[in-house]
Amino acid sequence: MRQDRIIRFILMLVAFSAIAGLALIAFFIFKEGVPLIFQVGWRDFFLSSEWHPSEGLFGVFAMIMGTLMVTAGAMLIGGVFGLSLAIVMTQFSGPRLAGALKPVIELLAGIPSVVYGFIGVKTIVPLIRDHLGGPGLSVLACSIVLGVMVLPTVASISIDAFRAVPRSFWEGSLALGATRWQTTCMVMLKAARSGLVAAVILGMGRAVGETMAVIMVAGNSLAIPDSILAPVRTLTSNIALEMGYASGLHRKALFAAGVTLFVIIMILNTAAITLSSNRARAKGGAK
Repeated sequence: MRQDRIIRFILMLVAFSAIAGLALIAFFIFKEGVPLIFQVGWRDFFLSSEWHPSEGLFGVFAMIMGTLMVTAGAMLIGGVFGLSLAIVMTQFSGPRLAGALKPVIELLAGIPSVVYGFIGVKTIVPLIRDHLGGPGLSVLACSIVLGVMVLPTVASISIDAFRAVPRSFWEGSLALGATRWQTTCMVMLKAARSGLVAAVILGMGRAVGETMAVIMVAGNSLAIPDSILAPVRTLTSNIALEMGYASGLHRKALFAAGVTLFVIIMILNTAAITLSSNRARAKGGAK
């Protein structure tokens, strides 16, 4: 019994160490960044696009909009294709095809982000510049690159979510006369909803937090993008580009940008979880 208590305590300590690490990171970022937000004023910080650290102007609105636009584009590409790939692999393909596709997805997840950025610069950017116009380094290029990077995360977790649904759900629906597509839409997607939401959340976090590939293909303009063909700068790329030489208020402003990024991720995650929970309650009440 004593050994069981010791092992239980050690396991709990290891489990809570992750929470403690997150709390320490959040405390450090907020401690460094929040005072500058109050010093500058939240309106001038969040609602201004004037980012001129040498003149004491720290407005991140353009970078917030750039981050949201790039994330939305990445999820539109990577989320849709990742979920579609998971549906094909688990609901419509045989074990041989699924077994062949699985290693390919895992390989995509293991490619370094700088490689994705280099491929984007050499292939996607010239294609956009030659056929759609603009400088090529743009929201669209960044969204495509991030969409490919997000796809393995969304697909892998979605596959696990579908496979966690009891096989009897699928067989029972087919036995009642439903087609494969009807079973997938009306039964499997609903049963795997929590896992699919987790896939979207993790994919969104990957897109919001990516830095190197974004720096290489986004163009890093401080103006608010007026189209998907315009260059953009995200919060993460701004921090990476300027942290090496920043000091004083400039350095604190970059930590404040990190606070903003942290809050954006929390809002997106909370919104996704809340939306999924509300839909589940609504459908449960209707029944």
